[in-house]
Amino acid sequence: MTNLTAQSSIPIAPSGGFRGIGPLGNVTSEEGAVSTFSKFISSAIGILTIVAIIWFIFVLFTGAISMIGAGGDKAQVEAAKKRITSGLIGLVVTIAAIFIIKLVGYVIGIPDILNFGFLFSMITGLTP
Repeated sequence: MTNLTAQSSIPIAPSGGFRGIGPLGNVTSEEGAVSTFSKFISSAIGILTIVAIIWFIFVLFTGAISMIGAGGDKAQVEAAKKRITSGLIGLVVTIAAIFIIKLVGYVIGIPDILNFGFLFSMITGLTP
């Protein structure tokens, strides 16, 4: 008895090969991959910053409503102040993060640490 399934080939991949979704899946060269990845990281950082700002506004409003609804209770007023202060500290840290990253880059000897094209060219030897 022969095993026919072992003798025939079963195509698993699509005819053109596997592709990713969106612009990360349509990269055709190494230089294009670096620029696409840089744009992706930059967009992700921008979106996360916007999310942090929206979260701060939400925390500010909920803290203000809690303070208004405290009714003179010192513990509730103090909790609302802590909530607002925590939100403000989070916003400042989020916005200051880019400066902190640049400072770390200068300390470790990579002054252009946020330029991903430059970093990849240092690692791979490709020109940006």
